[in-house]
Amino acid sequence: MNSSLPKAETEELKAFSCVLADAAAEVSLKYFRQPVTVENKLSDGRFDPVTQADRGAEQAIRTLIEARYPDHQIFGEEFGRKQTDSPFEWVLDPIDGTRAFISGLPTWGTLIGLRYYGEPVIGVIDQPYMGERYLGWTTGATLNGNPITTRFCPSLSTATLSTTDPNLFTDAERPLFDKILGKSKLARYGMDCYAYAILSSGFMDVVIESGLQPYDMMALIPVVRGAGGSATGWSGESPGSSGRLLAVGDPELAGKLLKITAAFDRN
Repeated sequence: MNSSLPKAETEELKAFSCVLADAAAEVSLKYFRQPVTVENKLSDGRFDPVTQADRGAEQAIRTLIEARYPDHQIFGEEFGRKQTDSPFEWVLDPIDGTRAFISGLPTWGTLIGLRYYGEPVIGVIDQPYMGERYLGWTTGATLNGNPITTRFCPSLSTATLSTTDPNLFTDAERPLFDKILGKSKLARYGMDCYAYAILSSGFMDVVIESGLQPYDMMALIPVVRGAGGSATGWSGESPGSSGRLLAVGDPELAGKLLKITAAFDRN
């Protein structure tokens, strides 16, 4: 199945993605660094927060999609799936980094991804508090309309590495992360989707994560790839079902890291 979009349609959908981000920002900014009710989605002792900002931002996005493209599929973190026969599917995380959001840290973002026949073709990472909008598609990426590219970094020894929290890796996965960490120059944690934005704009080099859902990943992939980087599963496959994501700015370094991560996947 051909997953490429005609240029005119791509431009239309890119522009609409930004309209969606604007609508989400109107909601999220009302609650950021303000008193907000925080609920826990889990009842097993773990903490997975959700707020009015998460739900309101996703609802604002879904309302606009339903009005403009009523046949399109939608998959959002807070309100689940709308399935149709359309090859288009919007994949939404209204606030990626809710823990950062409720802590007053501006490293959260709104993620808006569009899949076409299952392939992520357009992505938005929007950080409205700082006024940064990263937009990616199959042939390019921008920050606030200006082209961005990943940076040259062919060696892990000179690379800056990130993951949201090393403790999110399973006991089996943690030694792999520690191995990569031990070979890298610098590590930064707790950045959620913002790490991928910074990688795409040429200031970091590697982000490795596990335990992700599609709505955590699909918007990130076109931004990283559009900026010249690599975004795959740990075996080099299209990210999705495994929940594992490896984003690398320099393609040469990506090849080296995939030899390490793919070997783990095979064992």
